[in-house]
Amino acid sequence: MFVVIAYDVNTETTEGITRLRKVSKLCQNYGQRVQNSLFECNIDYGTFLKLKAQLEKTIDIEKDSLRFYNLGNKWECKIDHVGTKEGYNSEGVIIL
Repeated sequence: MFVVIAYDVNTETTEGITRLRKVSKLCQNYGQRVQNSLFECNIDYGTFLKLKAQLEKTIDIEKDSLRFYNLGNKWECKIDHVGTKEGYNSEGVIIL
């Protein structure tokens, strides 16, 4: 399943900056950053539940927010991109 994760972490305190780094690192472990606080993740449902639980434990629900957009398995036709930083094909060939 293809999931877009957006987050907004309050960074007015040192603790907030720490939370922001942790949220970013968790998302980087599972997906591709496409904008500052927006990640695209092509993961199975079990992995999604694990990631969501980890993110929920990391944020301060009184100051921060998370949004999860499930685009499903036929996500290619649901994304329309304009401008720089063209997206990536998470199911394509990877050359190292």
